[in-house]
Amino acid sequence: QVQLVESGGGSVQAGGSLRLSCAASGYTYSSYCMGWFRQVPGKEREGVAAIDSGGSTSYADSVKGRFTISKDNAKNILYLQMNSLKPEDTGMYYCAAARFCPSGGSRWSGDYNYWGQGTQVTVSS
Repeated sequence: QVQLVESGGGSVQAGGSLRLSCAASGYTYSSYCMGWFRQVPGKEREGVAAIDSGGSTSYADSVKGRFTISKDNAKNILYLQMNSLKPEDTGMYYCAAARFCPSGGSRWSGDYNYWGQGTQVTVSS
């Protein structure tokens, strides 16, 4: 049974940092592509960052230079380091796993097979 469990969300002031974690189990973690998505009420889920099985990454323009996605294959954990946070980064953050993706990963939700339950990030001005 595939499980993805996010943690690390919280409330922070603009300019601050948070690190999200996603613990994965139930599948061959290292061979999957992984991604972080965020969603706010009334809007579509947005792909924030992605990483393929080889470690190549891609980012939404809105977070480039501020967010870093990484993974620890030994521990089956995906991370999202978020620096210089802005109020517009507020949302529910989800991690997801995909069996297949293009080089650099995919930021399209339709490519993903498994999803976590989400962790809330709130950035105040």
